[in-house]
Amino acid sequence: MAMIAKSTKTTTSLSVPNLFLFFTLLSVFSFFIFLFFTTSTTLNSSPSPHASSTINVYVADLPRSLNYDLLHRYWFSFSDSRLPTDTDHQAPLFPHRTAKFPPYPDNPLIKQYSAEYWIMGDLMTPPKHRATSFAKRVLDPLLADVVFVPFFATLSAEMQLGANKGAFRKKVGNDDYQRQREVMDAVRSTQAWNRSGGRDHVFVLTDPVAMWHVKDEIAPAVLLVVDFGGWYRRDSRGSNRSESDVIPHTQVSVIKDVIVPYTHLLPRLDLSQNKERHLLLYFKGAKHRHRGGIIREKLWDLMINEPGVIMEEGFPNATGREQSIKGMRTSEFCLHPAGDTPTSCRLFDAIQSLCIPVIVSDSIELPFEGMVDYSEFSVFVAVSDALKPSWLFNHLKSFSKEQKDRFRQNMAQVQPIFVYDNGHPGGIGPIPSNGAVNHIWMKVHQKLPMIKEAIIRERRKPPGVSVPRRCHCT
Repeated sequence: MAMIAKSTKTTTSLSVPNLFLFFTLLSVFSFFIFLFFTTSTTLNSSPSPHASSTINVYVADLPRSLNYDLLHRYWFSFSDSRLPTDTDHQAPLFPHRTAKFPPYPDNPLIKQYSAEYWIMGDLMTPPKHRATSFAKRVLDPLLADVVFVPFFATLSAEMQLGANKGAFRKKVGNDDYQRQREVMDAVRSTQAWNRSGGRDHVFVLTDPVAMWHVKDEIAPAVLLVVDFGGWYRRDSRGSNRSESDVIPHTQVSVIKDVIVPYTHLLPRLDLSQNKERHLLLYFKGAKHRHRGGIIREKLWDLMINEPGVIMEEGFPNATGREQSIKGMRTSEFCLHPAGDTPTSCRLFDAIQSLCIPVIVSDSIELPFEGMVDYSEFSVFVAVSDALKPSWLFNHLKSFSKEQKDRFRQNMAQVQPIFVYDNGHPGGIGPIPSNGAVNHIWMKVHQKLPMIKEAIIRERRKPPGVSVPRRCHCT
């Protein structure tokens, strides 16, 4: 018995340190495995489209006259009065008159708002080619998480502005208004709308004036907008600032709506193609803008004579595009001041050009926040600081080469996130899994619990009781 006891004691005394060492090594190994799979830059932390369940999307039944047939009208019967020498408005070369899915215009005034075209193109793609899509199209509205309204609202608005701007805010003689009314009459008569009060319907409104006449009717819905700048006042110049001219904040909110990118107008520059940049700061655009544009005018006057700074009037259309490419690719920083609205396509042109954005816009909202950390590749400057003489120039000069290189490396990682074009004719075909369309649907997917909560809250109200919408915008 004594021998047995001694043997047992010896075995026990040897096994404790061995077990301790074993579990220590196992913990260290597990920790490094965890780091391997979870550690990455903030820029790579955007979720994979297939990391969570997809979103079920039902496409509302609207006639082609409200989407693809509008494109046919654009190509063959539309003349944009805003572009007297519109070399960007040329009919496509392929058999376009019979094309089921015409291309979207290259006219930069319209192309920058083309999100509606690419989102719908993905949904119209046959199921066998949609393996990379986060949105799953369903044919029964009862199975849908959201209802997509297939109206090219921005194209409709821009065509009206280009053909007869004077009629835009009127209802008589306004083709865009007639189309808006047709859309709302169609969707509001459906069971899907009545079941949710429109809260689970998705509208693409990339131009701030899209669906201007019916904004109050679509206020409960999920709105895909480039920012909230166009929602604050209907017409600040033509009104007497009466209450009826003010659009309440309850119609737009980061809680229910999704900020989407403008479509970039300049081609992507790969990091391996980046060359020496001899300019400090570049800006191309209009000096004089309305609303928040007063900041731009003051910045222009402060920066125009600084060494290594280029401030140019113009827009990257067919004639100015090459100037913009050259300017953004040879400058360390690209200025992004507020204009008519807090943001513009200029920001996304800068990202594709690997030109570090300098954002001077205190009220800006940015796409895919929470998925992307813009501070990893952009410089944010308070308006009050930027308007101090020489402050901005000295601030940008203070960045080291290492800091600027790191900004560009981070920017190169997020370039694909802001790309809509899938490279297929008419936008019909597989989309990049890490592109803009999938990231938009992932952001809508994040809204689903709030949408369902709002619908349930509305249903439990007694008949005749009306509770005002309350949306926190910040």
